[in-house]
Amino acid sequence: MLKITGYSDQISVAPGDAIKFMVNCEHREYRADIVRIVSGDLNPEGPGIIEEAIDTPVNGKYRGRKQRIHAGSYAMVPSSAPLESLKSFTVQVMVWPSTPLKGVQALVSKWSAKKKSGFALVIDASGGIAFMVGNGKGKVTTVAIGKPMVECEWYLAAASYDAKTREMTVLQEPLVEYPTIDDAGVEQKKAAIAPAMNQAPLMMASCYNGDTPRGDAAIGAAFFNGKLDSPAITAGVLSRAEISTILAGNAPTTLKQRMIGRWDFSRDITETTITDISSHRLHGKIQHLPTRGVIGYNWSGDELSWKHAPEQYGAIKFHDDDVYDAGWDVDFELTIPDTMKSGIYAARLQAGKQREDEEYIPFVVRPKPGKENKICFLFPITSYKAYANEHFATDPWPAELMTHRAVELDKHHIFLNEHREYGHSLYDRHSDGSGVHISSRLRPVLNMRPKAQTVLGGDGSQLWQFNADTHLTVWLEKMGYDYDVITDEDVHYGGTDVLKPYDVVLTGSHPEYYSKSMFDAVFDYTHQGGRLMYMGGNGFYWRVSYHNSAPGVIELRRAEGGSRAWAPKSGEYYTGFTGEYSGLWRRQGRAGPNAMAGVGFSAEGFDISTYYRRNPDSFNDRVKFMFKGIRKNELIGDFGLIGGGAAGLEVDRVEREFGTPPHALCVASSENHTDTYLVVVEDILFNLPGVGGQENEFVRGDLCFFETPNGGAVFSVSSMAWVGSLPSNDFDNNVSKLTKNVLDRFADPKPFPAKKAPAPAMKDSYTWRVKGSTPEA
Repeated sequence: MLKITGYSDQISVAPGDAIKFMVNCEHREYRADIVRIVSGDLNPEGPGIIEEAIDTPVNGKYRGRKQRIHAGSYAMVPSSAPLESLKSFTVQVMVWPSTPLKGVQALVSKWSAKKKSGFALVIDASGGIAFMVGNGKGKVTTVAIGKPMVECEWYLAAASYDAKTREMTVLQEPLVEYPTIDDAGVEQKKAAIAPAMNQAPLMMASCYNGDTPRGDAAIGAAFFNGKLDSPAITAGVLSRAEISTILAGNAPTTLKQRMIGRWDFSRDITETTITDISSHRLHGKIQHLPTRGVIGYNWSGDELSWKHAPEQYGAIKFHDDDVYDAGWDVDFELTIPDTMKSGIYAARLQAGKQREDEEYIPFVVRPKPGKENKICFLFPITSYKAYANEHFATDPWPAELMTHRAVELDKHHIFLNEHREYGHSLYDRHSDGSGVHISSRLRPVLNMRPKAQTVLGGDGSQLWQFNADTHLTVWLEKMGYDYDVITDEDVHYGGTDVLKPYDVVLTGSHPEYYSKSMFDAVFDYTHQGGRLMYMGGNGFYWRVSYHNSAPGVIELRRAEGGSRAWAPKSGEYYTGFTGEYSGLWRRQGRAGPNAMAGVGFSAEGFDISTYYRRNPDSFNDRVKFMFKGIRKNELIGDFGLIGGGAAGLEVDRVEREFGTPPHALCVASSENHTDTYLVVVEDILFNLPGVGGQENEFVRGDLCFFETPNGGAVFSVSSMAWVGSLPSNDFDNNVSKLTKNVLDRFADPKPFPAKKAPAPAMKDSYTWRVKGSTPEA
């Protein structure tokens, strides 16, 4: 069990910037030290854990304290006079419950869970709609339909209270009636007490249970799973016909004047606010970023983008396990000194008598502007966020089938399984079974740590993402290169200007998730004379959106195709953050990874890795520099820390049809993968036998090189396991040699020549690999 966890408010800082650290610690005290991370792999066959202690003012002991994460999304409207002075009133909302039988779930409430005062429109234990009022003295009256709703179907839920007669009425009405299903009803009851209107906020998808320690949000209770659309509160007891006019937006003026609030969720889909279109303007905000830009009760199916018909996307999807910002209090704050060179750092936290409990909170230090080195490692925080706190080891994933070995549980796997409030990755599912669309770094991300082991990492060093990428940083250190580290989040916000100071940019081992700003910036960099070394596999694959006002969070809709952990609903392929079409980059109406890197995702497998064999293109004079010191028939990378070879986990191939430049050279290809490796699903039009590594020539990774305009160039290794071969034999091996040859040439400011020649005929992937791409080969 982990007894110390933490996170920071920033992931990327420069000298002079401040970074805040938030810590949860069950011990009485802990020690914090700032360290520079060089290598995070525990594998004894590799370089081991290498970290450099940094002397800073924040190093020292701190008092431990417990800090909780209050998960669950909701919308909240501050209390106000119109809400506090309600007498007779009607509350209504369209509801699409995804877990109607999970227990009490609040839909629209001005209810204090502690004082039991106010009112709440809820789903009760029966799975049906109920209405409750409380007098704040322990007495509550409830009227309920008592009929369970069908999950994932739309219903009108409404209730009224008559202050004169104390008559309570509740309505449950399905949008679609199904034969043999009894799920509609109206019930009435006289309340024994009058509701005591309180100063609690009006909440949707939850009810008020106090304030967070930081005081900027509420602690919720009775969280709702599902969609809400068009909530409204009106003074007086409405008829069924009047409820319909409120819902349709064509209420007569006299009825509009009685509206206390009518919240139109379609008004500000990209924001963290909700808009009240009544005259009272009781606007509110959402917490923990529930999913917006989802189809509402009135979606016709004619439009697939919410931007084209926002009035049909007036719903918000709430989840009881949504988490955006953990909201913890700050424990210490570091101002980055001028002496801290650019690199990967962490606040290392240690607690216990023997310092047996340990936590790392990683961050990146950028260089001072004007003080950049010529080589840059592009820290893929966007992809780290996509995998943040994944539950591959404990959720019903076929991990053992995919890896051909028993699952080994790391300590963070067990902790995350027991503490779902720490949130999910974009590969997980919410408690209601729906796919997770949104992932944030403003919480402890326990798999983005030195020493963390994973399930999908190959045999040997079972690493994925962060720790695997330290194989590259330790290699850069051992080879003596001066380099900077910046994040792709920096690139998202800063564009190509962030990359311009560098002659060479190296990616991580799996830069899978890219926003449009990131994609455009890296692509433009390579076409303005920059040199890109794509050091991984399955990169530039999914298109994600960053939120315009909430920092550190991404959204994904796994639209149409691809290797998907889940699929979005029809009509929900465009992100709520920006309205961009999400999904595979190669389906974006523009060339995707093959245009960027010359290669695109081709196959995956997670047992053992293999090697590369040189192709005819490797003898082309254009890449003579690459193979200096490497023999003609030498297998490349038949060794390594990740699966025992340089080609493994997820691999890419050249493919002109998908956008590989026609002048690209396919200099080497992997071979002899096991049948655990399978062709990616987006390349399969019919399910047929023969898609395994021993049968299908698409199951391979290709080393690819091509020149770009203005003297630039791109080199792609097309394998996640490549970096794991760099440290082998104390860094003296042909993968290390080839990588160094490329980096040295790419760091040379001499432009790559753009010798003109007739365009080669379009060829398939097999011809390219076996026969070469030019007559010179």
